[in-house]
Amino acid sequence: MNATAGRVLPPPEGLAALKEQVGKLARGSVGDHGVLPFGVSAIDAALPGGGLARGAFHELSGIDGDEEDGAVAAAFLAGILARLSPPAPVLWCHVFDDLYGPGLVARGLAPERLISVRARDDRTVLEAMEDGLKVPSLAAVVGEAGALPLTASRRLQLAAANSGVTAFVLRRWRTGTRAAAERAEPVAAATRWRVSALPSRPVDGEPGLGRLLWNVELTRCRGGVPAHWILEACDATGHVALAAELADRAPAPAERQPLRRAG
Repeated sequence: MNATAGRVLPPPEGLAALKEQVGKLARGSVGDHGVLPFGVSAIDAALPGGGLARGAFHELSGIDGDEEDGAVAAAFLAGILARLSPPAPVLWCHVFDDLYGPGLVARGLAPERLISVRARDDRTVLEAMEDGLKVPSLAAVVGEAGALPLTASRRLQLAAANSGVTAFVLRRWRTGTRAAAERAEPVAAATRWRVSALPSRPVDGEPGLGRLLWNVELTRCRGGVPAHWILEACDATGHVALAAELADRAPAPAERQPLRRAG
């Protein structure tokens, strides 16, 4: 007896379309939502399509001591959100009530664009994110969470791909032990970033007056190249720039190095 008896199979062109959709799902995207360029050739060259994938899920965290509050990673993210066009609302889900508005404004994220949601725990943060990703009028959805199960990250990736709303999880761990245990666990992110502060470069020999510097590591990039850069912190338009003495160099491969924490 034919195993397909009583079942209606799609025509060959339907099978081809299904295979294409499954392939896109496996890569973490449905359709083409475009990219958001950084406007820095060294960074954009490391990213597939020449920029950060829109309608995808991305992960950010601090480095070493900044893994607890992720302040620098949040500032880096605020610059990305500031450049998203059109300037639609951003849903920001968090457990701890320490989101610093003036710091986001300094990086170009206008307060009137921010919708803040206070959640009970990491799980409800991820649930709120998934609900938010079903609202196509949002520019992006952000969630602060320590725990990020692989299944939950896949759900976020698929929800972002379906709606075209870009998703970001800012990882925050309360202890170094937990950070060490969870930071290397797999997640279904299109990119994974780690960001920390470096001492600012003095201006005319006067310490403390230079522009802030960030160490930015792209540790994973689906279809791209892991790398790291020393960047000048983003300005009020959300744009970053390579540190002056590095502007003409190729991006270095991602590599963990001992860093001095900024005070």
